[in-house]
Amino acid sequence: MSFTLVFTESYNRCAAKWLRKHPDLRLNYRKTLQLLELNPFHPSLRLHALQGRLQGMHSVSINLSYRITLDLQISDQEIILLNVGDRDSIYRDQQ
Repeated sequence: MSFTLVFTESYNRCAAKWLRKHPDLRLNYRKTLQLLELNPFHPSLRLHALQGRLQGMHSVSINLSYRITLDLQISDQEIILLNVGDRDSIYRDQQ
């Protein structure tokens, strides 16, 4: 079962900015997205639900320092990408 990644305009701006700052992580980022599309539950992604004001959202790891937050809609087999960045900034920036 594969999922569809949904790239919002807001996410695309955020990702473009992040990739300009971290061109060395472009390959890791691309691999994370590919694996997320094929199997969001793969152990290397470390998918986990967020709590508190971010309840309802999930996070996956690009590496030990950087994350992607997302909205995982299993019934529609869609993954809506929300934000990318270091752990502190993405959790702080989400509403």
